[in-house]
Amino acid sequence: MKYTSDEVMQYVLEEDVKFVRMAFCDIYGKQRNVAIMAGELPRAFDHGVAFDASAVSGFDMDERSDLFLRPNADTLKELPWRPQSGRVAHMFCDIVHPDGKPFDGDTRALLRRAVADAAAQGFAFRFGTEMEFYLFKLDEQGKPTEEPFDEAGYMDVAPEDRGENVRREICLTLERMGILPESSHHESGPGQNEIDFRYADPLTAADNAVMFRSVVRTVAARNGLWADFSPRPLAYFDGNGMHINLSATRDGAEVPPQQLVPGLMRRIREMTRLMNPVENSYARLGRDKAPTYVTWSEENRSQLVRVPAAAGEFRRLELRSPDNAANPYLAFTLIIRACLEGIADGLELPAPTNLNLFRADAATLARFERLPKTLEEATALAAGSDFLRANIPAQVLAGYGIHSIAN
Repeated sequence: MKYTSDEVMQYVLEEDVKFVRMAFCDIYGKQRNVAIMAGELPRAFDHGVAFDASAVSGFDMDERSDLFLRPNADTLKELPWRPQSGRVAHMFCDIVHPDGKPFDGDTRALLRRAVADAAAQGFAFRFGTEMEFYLFKLDEQGKPTEEPFDEAGYMDVAPEDRGENVRREICLTLERMGILPESSHHESGPGQNEIDFRYADPLTAADNAVMFRSVVRTVAARNGLWADFSPRPLAYFDGNGMHINLSATRDGAEVPPQQLVPGLMRRIREMTRLMNPVENSYARLGRDKAPTYVTWSEENRSQLVRVPAAAGEFRRLELRSPDNAANPYLAFTLIIRACLEGIADGLELPAPTNLNLFRADAATLARFERLPKTLEEATALAAGSDFLRANIPAQVLAGYGIHSIAN
C-alpha cells in the first residue's frame, strides 16, 4: 500500500505506533536508521531529521558533516516482530544537505535517477532477486559458530531440512510487511537456504532486498541462529549468490531479454568491483555454481547470463555473478545503465555458449573473456572505467577504493 505523509500520520495515530525508524543505507548497502518518536513525524516530513554523516562509513563528511533524512511516505511498513502495543514503523529516507541538495552518497537516489532516465526513453525495468544465506548455530555465549543448522542438501525436506520452519517464519513476516516472496527452499550447502522474490519496480525491489536481510537476521536470532549472507561462508561448500532477474518494456511493449544481454556483457568486468565488493566474493566466483566467464546462453546455469525457459510476464534474463555483499541500489543502477547503453549503441548479441563451462577443458575455456579473479584485479578494471565514472559519483567510487578513474 502506498501512503501520503498525511496518511502516514493518520496511520501512526490509529495503529498506536510510538516509534518510527528513519532508515537509509551507507554506500555499501548496509541499512542504518535513526528512531524518532511518532510525534516528531511532522518535523521529519517538513524539515528532515539531522544526523552526523562523519560517523557513517563511506560518507566522508569531516567538514560540514550535518546531513538530513527526509522520509518517503510510500515506503511505510510496520515491523511485525516489534511489540503490538507501542508499535514500530519503518520508512526509507532521502539523504540531503542542509540546503536540500541531494547527497552524492545516497545510492537509493542514484537508482531513482537511473529509473527516471530510463523512463524518459520509454523504458520500464522490473527486478526480482534470488537471495541465498546460511543458518549457523550459536555458541553458549550467543556468538556465531561455523556449525550449520542442518546437513541437508538441495531442495531436501524435513526432518533433514531443519530450516523449513525458519524460512516459513521469514516468508510470513515479509508477507505481513507487504513484501511478497515467491518461493523458498533448502539450497545445496549444509544449512544453506534460498528465498526468491516476485518482480517489482527497481526501487521497490532494492528496498525489499535491503529489508529482506534485516528480516532474515531478526528471525534467525529469534530462533537462536545466525544468518550469514557472506559470499562464501564455508570453504568447501557453495557460496551465497544474489542472482538478479530482470525484464524491461519500452513504451509498454516487451523488450526481448536478449536485447539486454549485450550491454551487460560489455560492462560486467568493470562493474564487478561493485557487484562483488569484498575479498570473500572472489572465493565464490568461479567455484561450484558461480560463473567465471563472460558468456550467455538459454537455460544454462554455468553461464554469467542465462535466459530461463519462461513465457509472458515471466520472460527475463538472470545475471548470476552478484553476491549479497553488493549494495542492491548500486547493482540495479549499473544494470539499468549498462542495458540502456547497449541498446542505444546497437550492440549485437554474441553467439550463445551452449556448453557446460563447469566441465569444459582448458583449451575451450581459453576462448572466453573471464571475470576478475581477485578484488585487486576488479579494482584496477573499475579504476579505468569511463562507464563507472559517468554513472557513479566519485565519492562513492572512492569509498570502494576506486580512485584513479581514467580520462
